Amino acid sequence: MNIGPLSLSRNRFLAPVAGYTDRAFRSLCAEQGASLCFTELVSAEAIVRNPEMYVSETVHPLLRKGIQEKFLAVQLFGSSAETLGNAVRILAPLKPDLVDLNAGCPVPKVVKNGAGAALMKNPAAMARIVEAMVKSSEAFLGGVPVTVKMRSGWDAASLTYAECARAAADMGAAMVTLHPRTRSQAYGGKSEWAHIASLAALAVPVCGSGDLYTMQDARDMLKNTGCAAVMFARGALGNPFIFNENPPPDVEHARLKAGLRHLELLAADIGERAACLEMRKQFCAYTKGSAALPGIAGGAALRDKLVHAQTIAEYVSIIDGVT
Repeated sequence: MNIGPLSLSRNRFLAPVAGYTDRAFRSLCAEQGASLCFTELVSAEAIVRNPEMYVSETVHPLLRKGIQEKFLAVQLFGSSAETLGNAVRILAPLKPDLVDLNAGCPVPKVVKNGAGAALMKNPAAMARIVEAMVKSSEAFLGGVPVTVKMRSGWDAASLTYAECARAAADMGAAMVTLHPRTRSQAYGGKSEWAHIASLAALAVPVCGSGDLYTMQDARDMLKNTGCAAVMFARGALGNPFIFNENPPPDVEHARLKAGLRHLELLAADIGERAACLEMRKQFCAYTKGSAALPGIAGGAALRDKLVHAQTIAEYVSIIDGVT
């Protein structure tokens, strides 16, 4: 599929998930078949206030492209058109292949400043932001695509996704991704795939997200909604093999081995001590199951050991004991 001038070999993407989709994990997902992986959400305000911290000879870890990633897709959040336009300009030295606007994050520290899902309350403001980002991309990034990831609305009484999607497309967005839950739902309840289907007539590709835990879920969403692409979020955490049409037969133990590779890659980025602390929560994802994926036998006892590991050697010893 194409997103503006960007040509992709597949239509299965990894969503930005704060605290989880670091470049090490994105590398594993890209290796398994994800054609586009988005960075964790990055504050446009922080980039503008302190550009040398993000774009310099030592690029901020949030903005580094993964080893296996073909493209760098940066997701930004903010509430000011001027700030987001400037942030896009500052990204120029990194040569991103795509810049995405977060209009879906439901967490209080993001929405209290009018960013993330709070943008769903003001389609006109979203339009101004997209317009500023597109103009900045055309002026400084060679016109790389600007996309938007949004929710259905703020709550059930204000389902603004159709208006917001049209506004974004009218202002030059090259793709719209819809996670069809409201901000009030957060991650509870069931996502309304019918909302994705209702955007089929949009002039730009629509990507669907929400309740995707298997490859079959992805096929069902593509078939039932007519969307152009799918974006795995929570379903991919701890399971990069979700992007593989032919996952390993012993996927439970393969996930543990993938976790160790994740740890090693992350340690190369942020150091062993910090990586070992960060991977405690990541390994919880690598060991837990779901309705569609078996967890590791004795997972609770295993997690109890993993959350106390302090070195790579300790992680290796624990994992080798069960694989």
